[in-house]
Amino acid sequence: MAEGIENVELKFRIYDGTDISHGSYASSTTVTAIKQKLVSEWPQGKSVVPKTINDMKLIHLGKVLENNKTLSECGVRDGAFAGGVITMHVVIQPAVAKNKSAKKQDETRKLNTCGCTIL
Repeated sequence: MAEGIENVELKFRIYDGTDISHGSYASSTTVTAIKQKLVSEWPQGKSVVPKTINDMKLIHLGKVLENNKTLSECGVRDGAFAGGVITMHVVIQPAVAKNKSAKKQDETRKLNTCGCTIL
């Protein structure tokens, strides 16, 4: 390992409590790279499966991590917790659900239009 490069021990908890992709990651690893790995290693047989990295959010200490940032920029530090392994939560929000809610809002706007004329 080169000097100055810190590794962080991470595991990721999905919606049903299962931990996946436990391993050591360089602090210079981007959130996008981690999401790509999670999508490719997603467990078979789960009812909710992310299709792209945009369907997924990583949460650390109550904050949603931004795709373009590295682990160190997001404040993820090794040894910050007892046991040395940091658990991040993975939230899946498929694009289909987003489209349905947008469609529903559009329908609501149509229903709330008024055709009154004041003379």
